[in-house]
Parts: sequence; C-alpha cells; structure tokens
Amino acid sequence: MAPLLNVRHLKTYFGGGDFPVRAVDDVQLSIARGETFALVGESGCGKSVTALSLMRLVPEPAGRIIGGTVELDGMNILSLPEMEMRSIRGGRMAMIFQEPMTSLNPVMTIGSQIGESLALHLNISGRQQHTRVIELLEQVGIPDASRRVDEFPHQLSGGMKQRVMIAMALAGQPELLIADEPTTALDVTIQAQILELLKELQQRTGMSILLITHDLGIVADMADRVGVMYAGQIVEQAEKETFLGRPMHPYSQALFQSLPSYEKRHQSLSVIPGFVPKLQQKFTHCRFADRCEHVFDRCWDAVPGWNELNGKGGVRCFLYDEPAMKLQGESRETGGVVPSAVVSPVSNKIFLDVQDLKVHFPIQRGVFKRTVGYVRAVDGVTLQIREGQTLALVGESGCGKTTIGMGILQLLRPTSGQVNLEDIDLLSLDPGRLRATRQDMQIIFQDPFSSMNPRMLVNDIIGEGLVTQGVGREERHQEVENLLQLVGLNPEMKNRYPHEFSGGQRQRIAIARAIAVKPKFIVCDEPTSALDVSVQAQILNLLKDLQQKLGLTYLFITHNISVVAYLADEIAIMYLGRIVEYGSVERVLNQPRHPYTQALLSAVPQIDSTIDREVIRLQGDIPSPSNPPQGCHFHPRCPKVINDCRRSYPEWVRLHTDQSARCIRMDSN
Repeated sequence: MAPLLNVRHLKTYFGGGDFPVRAVDDVQLSIARGETFALVGESGCGKSVTALSLMRLVPEPAGRIIGGTVELDGMNILSLPEMEMRSIRGGRMAMIFQEPMTSLNPVMTIGSQIGESLALHLNISGRQQHTRVIELLEQVGIPDASRRVDEFPHQLSGGMKQRVMIAMALAGQPELLIADEPTTALDVTIQAQILELLKELQQRTGMSILLITHDLGIVADMADRVGVMYAGQIVEQAEKETFLGRPMHPYSQALFQSLPSYEKRHQSLSVIPGFVPKLQQKFTHCRFADRCEHVFDRCWDAVPGWNELNGKGGVRCFLYDEPAMKLQGESRETGGVVPSAVVSPVSNKIFLDVQDLKVHFPIQRGVFKRTVGYVRAVDGVTLQIREGQTLALVGESGCGKTTIGMGILQLLRPTSGQVNLEDIDLLSLDPGRLRATRQDMQIIFQDPFSSMNPRMLVNDIIGEGLVTQGVGREERHQEVENLLQLVGLNPEMKNRYPHEFSGGQRQRIAIARAIAVKPKFIVCDEPTSALDVSVQAQILNLLKDLQQKLGLTYLFITHNISVVAYLADEIAIMYLGRIVEYGSVERVLNQPRHPYTQALLSAVPQIDSTIDREVIRLQGDIPSPSNPPQGCHFHPRCPKVINDCRRSYPEWVRLHTDQSARCIRMDSN
C-alpha cells in the first residue's frame, strides 16, 4: 500500500548569497496510514523546520523550499497554488505547535478559534458550529466544555491549552497530524494524558502522526517507526523496537548514553562533545565527524551515503559500508565516554531546616481592595537538607514548588514558619543582615534567557554579584573569566550578549552567575527542563562536579524523574501546597507509598518496553489553592479514596527510617 506521506529530497534554506543556512538538506521519509513516525534529535537539527516545510509554513522571504517533493496521498503539495494549499493546511494536514500560549490568539475565546477551522474546512457555522466545538472540547478531555468554550487562553492551565490546540488541529478531520513537541515542559501526569489522548484519537480516526520530540521515553510509548535527524539530514531510520534495542548510528548511540538514571548516579554522564555544526557550509565530509568517537579518515574525505538495512530502515554512516569496521548494531550500553566515579559527600549536619512554611497570597476585591480569601500556594511545608546533599522537590505545575524556593530565599515574604540556614533564622533578619546573608544562597532559574538582561554583556551579568561585594574592576574581570572556565565556557565569551548563546550555554552562564558570590546553598528551579538530553547531561555533570568541588547544597525543583534518580539524595513529593511523601531517592522511587507518588511515577514513559507496569491515569487538574478540597487535598483525584479521606487532612506516618507519607490508608507495617 502506498504511504500517506512521501517526502523525497526535501531542501529548505534560509538566507541568500553563497552561504545559506541549510536547515533541511535532502530529507527523505514516508509515513503509512495510521502510523506514528517519531522524529528525534537535538535542537538546531532541523526537526521543526521539516514540519513547517511539510505544511508550507516556512516564513518567506527569509526561508524558502528550494527542492524536493512532498506527496500527500500521491499529490505533490509543493506544486499547489496557495489558495489550494489553504484547504489542505488545517484540513487534510494539521499541526500542533510546541508552545500553545504563543499559538493561541489571546483576544479570542477558545470556541471562536476552533470555530474558524470548522467554518473554513467543513463549512459549519451558527448553532451547529457551537455544538461541534463543545463536542471537540469534550473529545479532548476538557471538563465542563459548555462553560469553557467561552473562556480565553489565559484562563486555562498549560495542559488545557495544549488540549485546545489538539481540538483545533482535529477540527478539520486531518489525515496527517504533525505534533511538534506537544508535551514540552508539561508535568508527567499531564503529558501522560496528552499522549493517551493522541493514541485514542488515532485509533478512532485512523489518522497518521508525525511526532517531533527529544524525549526517548515518549518515542518508546508512541512511535511505530523512528527517524533520527542531525544537522539537517536524517541519519537513521528504523522500527521502534530495533531503534530502542540496537541504535545504529553513532549519534543515536550517543543520545542513549547521555540519559540519566539511578544506575549512573555515582558516575559522570556520557556527553556528546562539541555542538551541532553551523549549517551555512556545504558539507564535504560526515556532519557528525567532529563529535563522533568512531571517526576515521574516510569520514573527513567524503559525504556518507544512505545504507539500507534489512529493508526496514537505514543509516547514513561509513561504518556500515566498510566490512572491516561494521558495528553490527552495537548496543547502546557499549562504547561511549568512559564515565568517571563521582560520589556525593555524606554528612549528617542539617544545613537547611524549614518548619511549617506558609506563603499565602491575599485575594482582594472591590473598590477598597478588601481581602476576601487567600491563595495558599505553600501551606505548611517542613523539610530538611543535609550539608552537601541534594533534595529534589517534585510535583505538578501549580503545586507550589517554585514558591517554596522563593520563600526560602526570601524573594517572597513567607506568611509564617521558620527557615533556618546554618542556624540563622532568615525570617527574623532585618533588611541589612538579610542582604549580607544573600551571598550564601542563590537561585538558578528555569529560563536562563528571560532571567538575564538582554542589553548586558555576559561579563556584567556574572559580575553583578561581585560588584555588590566590592570586588575591584580588574579582579572582577579575572574572576568572571575563571567562572566561565569553571562552567566549561571559553573566557573570551564574556564580551557577548545572551542572545548569542545556545540554551545550554545560557544555562551555564546562569550557573556561573549563581556561584560567583561563593554561595553555600542553591535553589535549582527546573534548570534542565527545556534542554536536549545531550545538553542536559552536560549541565547535570556540571552541577554534580560543582557540588563536589565547592561543597554546595541543592534544592532541585523538577518534574523529570530520571534527573531525580541520577542527581538527588532525598526526594519530597508535593501536592497543592503540601508535601505528601518524603524520603530517600532509592526508597521513594522503588517503593512509592502515597497514591499521588505512585501515579506520578507510573506516568513516566519508559524506554524499556519489557518492563510490565500499571499506568495510573489521574483525572482532571489540581484544584485551586484558593479553595482546596476538604480533608485530603488529593481525594477528588485519588484512585484509592475512602470516606475518611474527605473528613480530615492526614498526619505524617513514618513508614521506614528513610520514608514518610501523609495518607489515611498508610500504616507503619
């Protein structure tokens, strides 16, 4: 049977002259009807530009499709006039963009935006359109759809906005759905809901899916076949089981070796050296040569061709047409950088002691701004971190994780409680003493770009803290160079601006800024959430190395469980302003006791498909912290709820010497 989508020799370039950016350079792929094809690779490899090219959405005149064919059911859509393409785009082909907030119109209701597609592609209007919009919202799992239909994007959570994007894409009843990182930055529970929704819709409608992602766990959960993209080209294609079991291309193998896990926690993660090459050049050699551990002379002398393997895939690599050097599908566990041993220091000294911390935000209404209630963002949190150790704080968005970090650092004034940093009660300090104490505690923000002044040089960004300490100009410049070198950047980069760096480099600059004042404690707020696995490995290695060298103590806020398993010593699971389970990483990840922890861990996609596990699907979203449920806050979503859960909030139950939980159904046995 002919494939639904057949792409041949697709080329999309940006810029003109003799040195255009070859963002997509001779891409070939096909997708069968009802199939999910996953496209993976680092940022800057051309995945999203490939998707935009298929939809003919490449921004002109900066970019242009200069060659190739894109056949949809045998019809070359690149040859269609724009008027005909409009009926294809959103009708037979639809796309879910990576960031729903920037893709939704903030001044239109979600119902109006979905209705536009219905009117254009299916000629549905009036009452029939309104009814169909509600049906689509219900189809994608939005509760109370008849009320939500008239809401604006800012009134919805991140997961709901992504569901609206899916409803818009499905409105035209597409044969091919392109999903560009549809779960980026979503919690594991919301991610699981979105992925399950896509699978259900695919089974119901028979549509094909092109899934763009850098999460190999999602690939294992969703894909039928996989394409690996590097520097504008696809370098490997294979069926999912083959790819996950025996990746062929050295780049694919390096991606797997970069993944963090509990088994690697006493080692440095393998990293892919260097960066994706600049695409302005016309390549006369293998594009991966300068980063490949298997490189040999021929890789520098010629461009590798495509090698078909077993008729079900292929690889672009000289290792597979040189009989003497065939890897024969080397397993991802072999090869790679030999990791060095890294052992976390063991200390029983309590460095940070937080007792019954509360951060409540008043809700004010009326002309006189009377307080009519409170948003209980953090509602009685107690935690301790030992010196030189890492405590991971895990939970869904909106549960209060970042607010805890801000409250500990006094960037938000707590409502009540105690925060003791090395026996100093931070809440009792006057402004002068608090300012002097701030050099002992710093924060690394989730988005390094938005946390830096775009008009300041890196030299000034990193040196700001040193200025407040009275460090002289020459000494300050030298210290900035030392810090850049410490975080793995060239000291000459100090005279650049933030926009001139990649995401991973900007995160290194943020780390350099945080350690410039020689702190003892750092809050790491999702520092790797938007990074590729290869860059993530570099940042995790850096954080672990700095902890060893400088004796740092970390509060690590994240929803990435594999990062927790690799980096953290203890873990606290948070739900709606309160911690519900606490203990050692080994105990909590291997034997979770609270139903919420069990649901979180079960929702994490697993690369190893041989592991038999029950996936617990949580329904709905986190309740509002301004009006939490009576009794246990988790009971409206808990699959193990009993009547007692609705009456009172449970007390702590000590399950082991290194594990406690707050659940009425817990006991000490």
